[in-house]
Parts: sequence; structure tokens; C-alpha cells
Amino acid sequence: KKQEEPIPEVVKLPDSFKTLTGRSQTFTSRYAMSYLKNRGITKDDILRWKIGFCDDGEYSGRVCIPSFDESGDLNYFIARSYGKQFPKYKNPPSSRDIVFNDLYIDWQQPVVMVEGVFDAIVAGNSVPILGSFLKEGSKLFQKIIKEKATIYMALDPDAIEKERRIINSLLDYDITVYKVDVSPYEDVGSMSKSEFEARKKEATIIDSTDYLYQCLRF
Repeated sequence: KKQEEPIPEVVKLPDSFKTLTGRSQTFTSRYAMSYLKNRGITKDDILRWKIGFCDDGEYSGRVCIPSFDESGDLNYFIARSYGKQFPKYKNPPSSRDIVFNDLYIDWQQPVVMVEGVFDAIVAGNSVPILGSFLKEGSKLFQKIIKEKATIYMALDPDAIEKERRIINSLLDYDITVYKVDVSPYEDVGSMSKSEFEARKKEATIIDSTDYLYQCLRF
């Protein structure tokens, strides 16, 4: 029998989602805009990443950052509280095995690999891994291999072991990897864009010898 194609998972934005990309803003949107401004996120960032917010319902009090696949279809979103809501992040009950905002990534240029979406906003042409590890069978890993992308690793300083495992896996597939020094910052999202660009220019290329040396050193 012919194997049936899997039914694509349908992801929808919350019913209360309101865009922040327009010129006119409501009173409730001011809190979301203030939160984003305090994080160094500009109006251009809001427009590029199609950022919105929710002031009602399950995701009330959160900014929402949608993700689109290479065809332009919604495949995920990140919802982060801008007040005292707990937990800080409340994401949809759908698979995170995606390439976050694949639609906007230029795979012909170096791609920065970061932990979260706010890191990605700072890093520019970048992709967040959205998980504790990047498996070789994941869509993101397979996309990197397919595109033969050059990767700049910029994970959080406290994720050294996770970063090593990812670098080792990428090197096994002859992917060119650079290491960006993020310390002493908590993450890329805590840096200014100009600071990150300066760090990126100083990034060091990692080969198999460097990888083994780092493993022995730490």
C-alpha cells in the first residue's frame, strides 16, 4: 500500500493576538511596547519579526513573536510575559522541531545559532534552537547540512557542554563553524547589536583540533 503523507500540523496565533507593527496603538499596547523598548527592540525589529501582543485570554500580558516556514506559513510562536505573568514563556502545544522564521533566513550568508528568539533579534541573520539540544535528525540540523551553511555559534555562556556537542556534530558534516565569545553577558539578547557585531567580527573558526583542545581544557 502507498504510504500516506503525514497531515501538516496547523498552528494558529492566539485569538487575542494584536499586531504592534501598525502606526496607531491602543492603550493596552503601551505596556508591551515599553517592555520591548527596554529590551532594545526597535520599531524596525517589530516590523521585521511581525511582533504582536495579547491583552486577553490564555496568552494575556505577553508579547508574541510568530515564526514562518520557508513557504510563509505559520509554524510556531513565542509568547513572553511583559508583566508578572508566570511562567515567563508560554508557547503553543505544537512541535518545536522547526526552523524558526526560516522565511527570513539567508542561508547563503553566515547564520548565527543562538538559544532564544530575543537573542536572534539582536544577532541578525540568525536562528534560535528553541531547545536543550540540537539533534542531528531535527529539521534545523538537516537544513544546515542541506544548505552547507556557515555557522556562528553564540549560545549562552552557561551552555558550554551543549554547545560543544552541537559543534562536534556540525564538524562531522564538514560544516564551517565559528565561535562567538558572549561572556560576560548572560546571553546575546543582553547585548547591543553593535556589541554583538564587534564580537562576531572577532569570532574564531573551530576545526576538529580546536574542538578536542577545548574539550581537554574545560
